[in-house]
Amino acid sequence: QEGADKGKAYSTNLLDKAIAKKRSTPEKKEALLSLITATTDYSMLEGADLVIEAVFEDRAVKADVTAKAEAVIPATAVYASNTSTLPITGLAEASKRPNQFIGLHFFSPVDKMPLVEIIMGEKTDDETLAKGFDYVQQIGKTPIVVNDSRGFFTSRVFGTFLMEAAAMVGEGVHPRSIEMAGLEAGMPMPPLALYDEVSLSLSLLIMKQTKKDMEAAGQTFPEHPGYKTLITVAEKHGRIGKKDGKGFYDYSPAGKTLWKGLSEEFPLAKEQPSSQEIQDRLMYIQANEAARCLQEKVLRSVADGNIGSIFGLGFAPFTGGMLQFINAKGLPEFVKRCEELAAQYGERFKPASMLVEMAAQGKKLEDNLA
Repeated sequence: QEGADKGKAYSTNLLDKAIAKKRSTPEKKEALLSLITATTDYSMLEGADLVIEAVFEDRAVKADVTAKAEAVIPATAVYASNTSTLPITGLAEASKRPNQFIGLHFFSPVDKMPLVEIIMGEKTDDETLAKGFDYVQQIGKTPIVVNDSRGFFTSRVFGTFLMEAAAMVGEGVHPRSIEMAGLEAGMPMPPLALYDEVSLSLSLLIMKQTKKDMEAAGQTFPEHPGYKTLITVAEKHGRIGKKDGKGFYDYSPAGKTLWKGLSEEFPLAKEQPSSQEIQDRLMYIQANEAARCLQEKVLRSVADGNIGSIFGLGFAPFTGGMLQFINAKGLPEFVKRCEELAAQYGERFKPASMLVEMAAQGKKLEDNLA
């Protein structure tokens, strides 16, 4: 109940700010708040057309919520998960009607971010997609539709940005240089500050759940050099992000400053990379992962990739999106630079095979080729 009340309080705070800026009125505030019921009583879901589950990234917790909600809601209702990484097909196993189970992935802060990523599970039917798409448009958001996969499109690509920054911290790259390079590349926030915003604890939870799922399926969990940094900062020092007042930064009423302990845990390397080198690592890793999503048909179109990367992730808007970033560089040049980065920093930079083939054929990433 405390968590539910906190959620409603967030809405109250937003409306108070709107009133202070003369964008709303006390009457409108009360009318809107009267539509929000903060409760732990599942029977209140009776008669709902759509339920959106948004509990944290734990498969067992989500399964429990699904079972309790489906015991109450109508047979015709759509059940959606706001998961940011867990495959919808797997979550739908807890449902009695997987054909009516879909992903509706909102972005934080929801009141500001325009994108909703709609994820189709293997059994999600077209009627459920139509209802989900209609709902997203009714609330004034921009939808993209993707196929199921761990991390889908946005979280999968977003993770490469954050983890590359964490890897560089572990290598002894000056944290301030990483932050400045992120801004100079056109990203709306520097990566380490952004990591604190989304929370290191969430990233750690996702990492552990992913590892557990992959090992249970007999797959090898791919170790990333950024994980060591994450574990050191979040687990060893208990610095879980902005919500707790400490992460890569220390937070106070006066503002934020980079945590001094970073230089003790990760001594600065004698030779520091150029800003362009850092920018390339941050941008190419994202764009290449987006190309892999297109290759694996997680992305249904080039347009969805570009729209999603700008409106959901804030990928340097002047580039036209991640896949357009590749086109603008030219596929042969992009592939060449990825190969250089792979030789120096690891296999994660290896160019998507689709890009290698298309570069040899002189093609561009376009929807009619996807």
